[in-house]
Amino acid sequence: MFNIYNQKGNDRLITVKAPGKLYIAGEYAVVETGYPSIIVALNQFVTVEISQSKSYGSIVSKQYRDDSVLWRRQGDQMILDNRDNTFNYIISAIRLTEEYAQALGRPMELYDLRVNSDLDSPNGKKYGLGSSAAVTVATVKGLCQFYKLPLTKSQLFKLSAIAHLDVQGNGSLGDIAASVYGGWIAYWSFDRDWLLAARTQQSLTELVNQPWPSLKITQLTQPDNLRLIIGWTGTPASTSHLVDKVAIQKSRQHQIYAEFLRDSKNCLEDLIQGFKDGSLERIKAGIKRNREILQQLADFTKVAIETPTLKKMCDIAVENTAAAKSSGAGGGDCGIVVIDKQVNVDSMIERWKENGITRLALNVHPVIDLNKE
Repeated sequence: MFNIYNQKGNDRLITVKAPGKLYIAGEYAVVETGYPSIIVALNQFVTVEISQSKSYGSIVSKQYRDDSVLWRRQGDQMILDNRDNTFNYIISAIRLTEEYAQALGRPMELYDLRVNSDLDSPNGKKYGLGSSAAVTVATVKGLCQFYKLPLTKSQLFKLSAIAHLDVQGNGSLGDIAASVYGGWIAYWSFDRDWLLAARTQQSLTELVNQPWPSLKITQLTQPDNLRLIIGWTGTPASTSHLVDKVAIQKSRQHQIYAEFLRDSKNCLEDLIQGFKDGSLERIKAGIKRNREILQQLADFTKVAIETPTLKKMCDIAVENTAAAKSSGAGGGDCGIVVIDKQVNVDSMIERWKENGITRLALNVHPVIDLNKE
């Protein structure tokens, strides 16, 4: 799983996986410092393999064979031989992890890095499972093993979060947390303005070894009678673009946006308590309320969070005694359904099919133990 390390003569082969994720609740509000969300890690993965090389290193993706990247060393610097590539998150993760490795006195080496993902559909469409976050986490984790760097979950999150933020520029980084910690998590986002300033004044080792303002990650326990079902609309969506649209509108309507943040925070605190109490009914009520709050956000920002297909998916689920809502930024991708395990969902799934909605055969990935996996 996450930590497989093989020694074959002088050749080292590192194989790591990072799970994808889905947001359960708290979307959009979580991009603001200190606001809570609930996210779940899923049993679909990005796999990264790293092995030593001699003259040239390579970065190869099974999904993008035509866009493989060759690179070489110039001193300790990584020099790319082609600048236009689809591997921005991988490159950012490599640069940051190697900066960290050098700070800990590790000499730089050449290696081949191979990436394979099952977070997208067979025809290449994105499910919205956080592939960019998973590949960032897997790359950082694999390189830390390759360079034999000690690593805690907190350090892995912080290195991956910085690398991801360098590319995407926005977002809460909750998807990074899900790929690092596994299972169900409650996630409160850190102060990104603080991080931006701190990076100009502190070393990378100092940054990853100190508390980050407002950051909080807590594992949650799924109630025994809770079943999570995921529906896919077949329409990919861009999280960063949707977040940007909301950001533009919030600057024009401060009071309404402040009310949205307050409502989302209250809803999520109640939802998190529902997990602590093991109360499926309280969780379902929280999911229903969060859907309403996101619909209000969509109304005043004019951002299509819940598309007609997502609405149909949720409405059908609600008719079958479930609680349902869009997942993540919306605009397409996936919706989540929370329902009692005793309820037969065959008719719900059949109606989904009739409306062009696919049930994804995904399960929750367990809490990750870095000492065992």
